[in-house]
Amino acid sequence: MKMDKIFDIKGNVALVTGAASGIGLAITEVMAENGAHVVMVDLNADNLKQHAERLKKAGASVETALVDVSDFDKLRQVIDDAATRNKRLDTVFANAGMSAGPGFIMTPKGELEAVSIQFWEQVMKVNLTSVLVTLQAAAAHMKRQRNGRIVVTSSSAGLKAEPLVGYGYVSAKAALCNLVRQAAVELGPHNVVVNAICPAAFITNLAGGIMSRDPVARDKMEHRTVLNRLAVTDEIKGLALLLGSPASSFITGAMMSIDGGLTAV
Repeated sequence: MKMDKIFDIKGNVALVTGAASGIGLAITEVMAENGAHVVMVDLNADNLKQHAERLKKAGASVETALVDVSDFDKLRQVIDDAATRNKRLDTVFANAGMSAGPGFIMTPKGELEAVSIQFWEQVMKVNLTSVLVTLQAAAAHMKRQRNGRIVVTSSSAGLKAEPLVGYGYVSAKAALCNLVRQAAVELGPHNVVVNAICPAAFITNLAGGIMSRDPVARDKMEHRTVLNRLAVTDEIKGLALLLGSPASSFITGAMMSIDGGLTAV
C-alpha cells in the first residue's frame, strides 16, 4: 500500500480538546492540513477564534466549540453534537490539560508536604477525569461505528518520576497511561484503538510557558534529554498523524514516547 493511502485521513472527522494552543494546536493543524474536518475544543475564546479563522483561510475544514473540559456535562454534549452533526467521529484527541506547578527541585512549594489538596483535586479533574469523560463519550459513538481512534496526551512524567513538575501532574499523567491500557483492552473487540502520546521537553504555554521564560528550568530539561534540546510543537505532528490515521490500525494500548530520549536514560 502506498504511503498516501496508509496516512489518508481525507474526509475524516477528528475532535481535539485543548486545540487552540501548544500541542493541541499542532495536532489540529496536522489533521486539518491533511484533509480531516477538525472540531476544535478549547476554553480560550480568543485563541480559538484566531486559529480557526487562520486555518479556514488556508483552506482547512474546522469548527469550534468553546468549553472548559472540567464541565463534564457540556464536554459530553459537545462530543455528542459533533458526532451527530458530522454523522461520524473517526478520531478523538483527549489533549486538554493543566499544570500542577513546578516540582520539588524547583521550589519548596512543590514539595510533598506543601501539596494543596484543593489544587490536587482541580488538577485531577482537568487532567484525569475530563479524559475519562472524553473517552466515554467518544467510545459510545465509535462502538456503534465499529471503528475509531482515541489518542490521549499523557507525558513522560507519567512513565517515570519527574521532579521538575508538581505531584498532581505526574500522578494524573501516570493514571492516564493505565486508563489508556484498560480502555484499549475493552474497546479492541469493537475495532477502536486507544493510545497515548507521552511528550516531554516541548516548548508550550503549559505552566505559563515556563520553558520559554525560565532559563533555569529550560537548562535542567534540555540537559536531561539525549538530544540536549527542547522540542517545538511541530515535532509532535508526525506521531499525531500516525496515531490519527489508518497507519495505526494495529497499534493499541501503546505509550508512545516523544521526549528527545529523556526516558531512555
